[in-house]
Parts: sequence; C-alpha cells; structure tokens
Amino acid sequence: MRRRNQLATVLAIFLAAAIPAAAQTSAPPHKPAAAAHSGHARHHAREPRGQLAPTADRITEIQTALASANVFQGDPTGKWDAATIDAMKKFQTAQNLSPTGRIDALTLQRLGLGSDVAGKGAPMPVAAPTAATPSASIQGGNDASQ
Repeated sequence: MRRRNQLATVLAIFLAAAIPAAAQTSAPPHKPAAAAHSGHARHHAREPRGQLAPTADRITEIQTALASANVFQGDPTGKWDAATIDAMKKFQTAQNLSPTGRIDALTLQRLGLGSDVAGKGAPMPVAAPTAATPSASIQGGNDASQ
C-alpha cells in the first residue's frame, strides 16, 4: 500500500510539472471559417462581380448610334452623362422597351451594336434519331446500285 501511495505521489508531481509545459506550447492558430473551406493551396485574386462600366470608346459608339436615331443632340463625348441617359430613355421608349436609361443587351441590339442573339432564349436541342426507325439502306429500298 505504501508503494502505491509513493507511485501516486510521483505520478501527481509528474503531471503537475507537465501541465504548465503543455500550456506554453503554441497551438496552430485557428483558421477563419471562410479560409478553412477554400481547400486551395494558393490564393487567387477575386474576380470583380457584376458587369464592368463601359469604356469611353464604347460610350462614344452608343452616343453615335443614338445620334443616328435622332435622339442624341451634340457631339459624342464618351461620358455617360444626363444627356446620354435622356437620349437612351427616348430611344428605348421609341423601341417599346422599358425606358431605364441603362445599357442592356436588347437596347444595344436595337441600336445595331449588340449580339444577334440578345434577348433570345437558349437554343433548343435537336432530337436525336431513335433506334426504332430503320434506315433506307437496311431495308434495301432506294439504292441506286440495284
């Protein structure tokens, strides 16, 4: 019994000495939740969200098209100003579009500056031929060599 008490005392002294030493070792810092989920070894620059502002050259093209439609007066400046917004609203109204004064795909298409597919739905897939329909060559029908 005495030996057991001595062993318990030695063990208690050892643990008492080990606890402060363990508390002094630094644990790795905790990652924030967003960084913990990334899983990437390198950091990538974030792409800006949303559409970027048009360049001065693009605004000049739009102003020139609005002038051709007789809704923009003056020389194109390359600046999206109140006169350009007003001209855009007039053009959109004349085209039965929502007069927001903003650049959108359908308005650019109507100005002759946009895509041919602006405002249209995605193309529908063509149905593949079914295996149940035999071809003419299998039936031996209209072969010119016969």
